[in-house]
Formats: sequence, structure tokens, C-alpha cells
Amino acid sequence: MAIVFDQVNFSYDGQAPVLQDVNLTLASGQVTAIIGQTGAGKSTLMQHVNGLLKPTSGQVRVEDFVLDAQTKEKTLVALRKRVGMVFQFPENQLFANTVLADVMYGPLNFGLDKTRAQQAAQTALQRVGLPEQYWQVSPFDLSGGQMRRVALAGVLASEPEILVLDEPAAGLDPKGQADLLAMIASLRAEGTTVLLITHQMEHVVAVADHVVVMGSGAVQTVTTPEVLFQHDSAWFAQFGLALPKAGRFAELLAARGMKFDRRPLTKAALSVDLNARIGGERDE
Repeated sequence: MAIVFDQVNFSYDGQAPVLQDVNLTLASGQVTAIIGQTGAGKSTLMQHVNGLLKPTSGQVRVEDFVLDAQTKEKTLVALRKRVGMVFQFPENQLFANTVLADVMYGPLNFGLDKTRAQQAAQTALQRVGLPEQYWQVSPFDLSGGQMRRVALAGVLASEPEILVLDEPAAGLDPKGQADLLAMIASLRAEGTTVLLITHQMEHVVAVADHVVVMGSGAVQTVTTPEVLFQHDSAWFAQFGLALPKAGRFAELLAARGMKFDRRPLTKAALSVDLNARIGGERDE
């Protein structure tokens, strides 16, 4: 389902605006990365998608649901069934005595009976790769990466149509990050809309169809990763952003005289480019 921000402004209790004149359409069934330096308004923007925050003015439309300053709290249950959110700090999202009970909470809250809720929770825990040996353990006895998996499972168990992930790779080791990216790709293939807040540009390249760049509470640009990462260094510095590692390495090579027709964005693309050059030099 498409998400539309229409002239959205937001401020906390009349203070300086955090979001300013946001007009934005987020495509359904795709992965959109939301990037920008700390304080750019990324998390605030995404918290409007499931009604955790309401616009000071303007409106947010999630299919047929309209969120504005007058929206009543009791009407937000239907929206939150559609929109799942995994916060940046998973320990703030966990509360139950056991992992399984924590993950069951969402399905139970949205009307499933205990048996079906348990089945949904077990499926979600398997999907995030948390072994069964941890299901009866307190979530607060887990590592940070494991807690993040539990928080994600708790959202997936309710089968949301839209999934908001706020820095989901924090606390995950390289394998955990790879598993997360594979899961995001799988969710997209199933038709889930994924909104990904991240500072990791490699993840943007790996899974994002579109990118929204936020700065000073406003949308600075909406584009694709392929177009975004061809900007020059001054553009990235302006918004406190960085290139993916492969792109940064290519920039170092370019400074030493090795020119690229297009900046490679992945290790694989950089390797292909360099191998082609080495092969060409040998042929000469």
C-alpha cells in the first residue's frame, strides 16, 4: 500500500519544527531506505507511518487511513495492525518473562487465540533465526543482537503489510547482518513494504529500491541508490553522508589517476572493474 505525506509539519509542543513541509510518496511492495545525518528527522518521519506521532499540520495517508492532528487514539489500532515497527533500541520494545510470550503479544493483541498466536510466534522466531533453546528464556538475558531478533520477530508475528526498521543492523555481527538483508529481500518478494532507516550505505545498495535523503527536517531528494551514489563528495558532505566502502575505495583510486565511467558501489562491481583493467593492460 502506498504511503503519502501531504504537506506534513511536526513540532514538539510548539517548539522548533522537526519536520517541515514534507510531501512524499513511498511506493508499496518495495524497500525504501531513509537516510540522513543524526537529527535529520528520519525517525520522526517514520513514527508518523503508524501513528506514534501525529502531524502538527498536514496529513499522512496509508491506503484509506488518514492520519492528521485530529486523529483519535482509539482509531489507530487498525493502522498499527498494518504497520509494524522495530525501534533502534530493542530493549525498549521487550517486556515479557519469556521470549515466546513477548513475541506472542502482538498476535494476541490483534485478536488471535492463544494457539494461533503461539504458532505465529514460533514461525516468526524461526524466520529471524533464533534457536528454540532461547524461546523460554527471559529476553533480557539475551545479547543485544539476539534481543534485536526477538523484537523483529514480535513485529513479524502480526504479519504487517508495512514494516519500519530503525537501524535494524545495530548489534548484529556480519552473519546476522547478512541474514537480515536476506530477510528484507524475502519480505519484499512477498509484497511487504519495507521502510529502512540506516546509516549503513552498503545496506542501501544491497536492498533498497528507492532512497529518501532527509536533512534539517525536510526531504532533500528521492532517488535510487544507483543515481544517489554517483553524486560528488561535496554533495555527500553537505548532508553528512558517506559512500559505500567500495565507492570510497574507488574514490581513492580515482585520486591516484584511475578513472571510472561509473563509481562501483559493491565489492563485486569493484572487483569486476579492476579485473577488466588488469586484463586489458596485460593484453596490451
